Amino acid sequence: MATFVDRVVIHVAAGDGGNGCASIRREKFKPLAGPDGANGGRGGDVVLVVDPQTTTLLGYHHQPHRRATSGTQGAGDMRAGKTGEDLILPVPDGTVVKTTEGEVLADLVGEGTRFVAATGGHGGLGNAALASPRRKAPGFALLGEEGEQIDLVLELKSVADVALVGFPSAGKSSLIAAMSAARPKIADYPFTTLVPNLGVVQAGEERYTVADVPGLIPGASEGRGLGLEFLRHIERCAVIVHVLDCATLEPGRDPVSDLDTIEAELAAYAGDLDIAGGRVPLMERPRVVVLNKIDVPEARELAELVRPDLEARGLRVFEVSTASHEGLRPLSFALAEIVSRARAEAPTAEKTRVILRPKAVDDAGFTVTQRKGSDGPYFQIRGIKPERWVRQTDFNNDEAVGYLADRLARLGVEDELFKAGAVAGDTVVIGPAEGGVVFDWEPTLQTGAELLGPRGTDLRLEEGARPTRAEKRQGFHEMMDAKAAAREELWTERQAGVWVDPEDEESSSADDLEADTR
Repeated sequence: MATFVDRVVIHVAAGDGGNGCASIRREKFKPLAGPDGANGGRGGDVVLVVDPQTTTLLGYHHQPHRRATSGTQGAGDMRAGKTGEDLILPVPDGTVVKTTEGEVLADLVGEGTRFVAATGGHGGLGNAALASPRRKAPGFALLGEEGEQIDLVLELKSVADVALVGFPSAGKSSLIAAMSAARPKIADYPFTTLVPNLGVVQAGEERYTVADVPGLIPGASEGRGLGLEFLRHIERCAVIVHVLDCATLEPGRDPVSDLDTIEAELAAYAGDLDIAGGRVPLMERPRVVVLNKIDVPEARELAELVRPDLEARGLRVFEVSTASHEGLRPLSFALAEIVSRARAEAPTAEKTRVILRPKAVDDAGFTVTQRKGSDGPYFQIRGIKPERWVRQTDFNNDEAVGYLADRLARLGVEDELFKAGAVAGDTVVIGPAEGGVVFDWEPTLQTGAELLGPRGTDLRLEEGARPTRAEKRQGFHEMMDAKAAAREELWTERQAGVWVDPEDEESSSADDLEADTR
């Protein structure tokens, strides 16, 4: 079972907003005392937060589906719905958030760094919030908006100061074990290291971290071996250390050719990198060469032979032995010096500035575009407000549909449709072409609010007349006269033989049967 995962695909969904409530207060002698429906609660967000206690993405590998809490529905008596709780997802330091198409959304570095991956839906307004001097008691409320749903790719890039690179079995794991308290797996076969290992080295007053990257082979930048999966862990390092095996028995290999091969793979991988944040390009960072396994006599001779050639390239070369710890102290202090200088030259992190983007004077907040579809031409309306209003409208309520028509008209949608050349009966889509709200545009069509009464009025509150006692007495007499007339009409029909009493009909049938038996 995997214990280290550095790339996962997660499916996150923010909480839905609660629906608003349509309620009318009822008091003694006031059956319609005004609207008291409250708003629905807002849905919770999904937030990624850098947690120093989290070192792997294994939890999201086993449980990739995460959802925040939804807001609850509003209620009468001005009881607002409960807001959904945010879902906090801890991620390791150095996590990069991407879309499934590869677009980088956030680079999370530093404890406490936050990124809102999915935004919760807005709660619907209750009829109390929709009331106005003209619309005193709305008989509808707005629906809650659905939370955002998105698929994200999380990639972990280790935040290390020094990266150890080299061929398999070059001694990288042994080197990090000898220099720090890390205890990676060490064996005498290739690809012993399957996951990156981190170790902390203390050199005098300087402390830095060292990353042991799994072994690289020719073609690693194209996916061969394990290199492509773990090359991302060297992107943030300040120093690249080439660990070269001077005691290898493989034919055709020597320290110089190994160095050239690894450098070529790093250059191919760096060509596809998009270095941001003021970091030095990968191929321009300091290099250090470690000639390993000099405790073997033949390896010591080979190291002394190739050292002048490597130093002629401008590289700092150290001969070490992880078995006898020879040469490790000078190496650790040299790396501490380079790391200290890189930290001092690194740009100072600035606080996030609040950027104000005022709305342009000619920005209507939506667009009207004429398009061609399989069923013919149509007009598409895109904008944050129109699309949100449509999602929050209950189309089973005529008054709610009328309210939506009012809002769209005030926003200027009808004017823009006229300018775009729309005529009555044209197809209009609000939102995306697939899944948007489709309707036939009728500018003069009366909506439900007009059928219920003038826009912004409530006939229930305007009917304040109560019958007087004389009117009640007259109504009672009219009801009794109607009953007497009905009884008289029934008696007349019975006398005329139109219908007979069921009891008389049964007795007549019995007499006929007795006569037949005789």
